[in-house]
Amino acid sequence: MTDRQHVLRGRTAVVTGAARGVGEAVARELAARGARVALLGLEERELARVADALPTASGHWHVDVTDDAAMARVAEEVRGRFGPASVVVANAGVAEGGPFVDSDPDSWRRVVEVNLVGSAITARTFLPQLLDTRGHYLQIASLASIGAAPLMSAYCASKAGAEAFCHSLRAELDPRGVGVGIAYLNWIDTDMIRDADRYPVLRELRAHMPPPARRIYPAPMVAHRIVRAVERRAPSVYVPGWLRGVQAVRAMLPGVVTRFARQELTRSEFSATGLLGAGGRAAETEGRA
Repeated sequence: MTDRQHVLRGRTAVVTGAARGVGEAVARELAARGARVALLGLEERELARVADALPTASGHWHVDVTDDAAMARVAEEVRGRFGPASVVVANAGVAEGGPFVDSDPDSWRRVVEVNLVGSAITARTFLPQLLDTRGHYLQIASLASIGAAPLMSAYCASKAGAEAFCHSLRAELDPRGVGVGIAYLNWIDTDMIRDADRYPVLRELRAHMPPPARRIYPAPMVAHRIVRAVERRAPSVYVPGWLRGVQAVRAMLPGVVTRFARQELTRSEFSATGLLGAGGRAAETEGRA
């Protein structure tokens, strides 16, 4: 074990959307590095399963990241149980696909609320603790933060907003010793992506991407890269690595994407997917209860 791998030992780490997928994998990687882990999310049974499997002290909290009061209560409970957070990974997210003109307003709004507003609430809630520990906040973002895709308006808007939020937050917090990082991810083998492949609209989008951009990456490998970036307090991490090069040409992307859409997406009719990912379904279930 290198010296860097000792950095997180005995620290408190918070992961939102930790019941499965990237969140679960990040929680496992943090615990493997010796961190105490607080798992937050909507799926209480799955959160408990993950927490029980971790090799370090851990706890789970059933909470909606868009609920200010509930998040504030959880933050105090985490501090009381494990001490102030040194790492916060804002991973909770949902998606939907389909034409904007036919989109359900509630689903569209929920994507933005979870991915952008929920991230801001997570940051606001845990920032007093990160200021105490001079810790690190990491936002899980996406290729969608860099280049918007057709038929994914809510997801792209929310992830681009989350990126801008983090750039602003980094400039604000750097003088106070708190690091802010962004993880730019592409297709990861998670429930959300497996959900997406069931729908023609998203299968079509992925099928017409260049071969490297279609590849799906295993969540544990992605989590390893993410946690290494946290240890280095890196301002950004790209998985796969070629995404870094997309930043250099992002000004050209709207024109390229529009030409693609004109050539490929006029051949079929697409319908909305509704919320994708287990977190989105959990929120829908709670709303009907």
